[in-house]
Amino acid sequence: MKTFKTLILILLFSSFFYSCAVVRPGEVGIRQNLGRLRGDIINPGIALINPFTTSIIRVPTRTVNREVRLNLPSKEGLNVNAEISILYHVKKENTISIINEVGSNFERVLILSTFRSASADVCAQFFAKDMHSGKRSVIEKDIKDKMHKLLENRGFVIEAILLKSITLPS
Repeated sequence: MKTFKTLILILLFSSFFYSCAVVRPGEVGIRQNLGRLRGDIINPGIALINPFTTSIIRVPTRTVNREVRLNLPSKEGLNVNAEISILYHVKKENTISIINEVGSNFERVLILSTFRSASADVCAQFFAKDMHSGKRSVIEKDIKDKMHKLLENRGFVIEAILLKSITLPS
């Protein structure tokens, strides 16, 4: 009888443990119930869920630093190797529409594809030597402005584009 009570206690404790989800600071959560998004945005903290039918999709709202290595074209037709950081964050109020329209892999689908296109378009207007000189800040600003124009209504804020390392062809 004592082992039966212990077993019941363990089952109750484990079912309670699995019905809790934690949303960390710098994130928001969205309940996904049987494939559909339900309810409001969950702020950081503990959320109770039904572990059999519901999961929590976590979306970072803090600043994300995404480093990308690219071969960028220059005005003279050379390929310049570049390491560039994208600093962005998701607007909290747009997280449900982002997950509905794009999905949880929004960084790969929207941020990176937009960045690759914008950086290639902008860098093709400059000579390779300009990417290493004082025009570096102009290139960063132009890429940021082009990305902002494409993503402003989607719920993303592009904070900065940083050209970290440029390797000119030999």
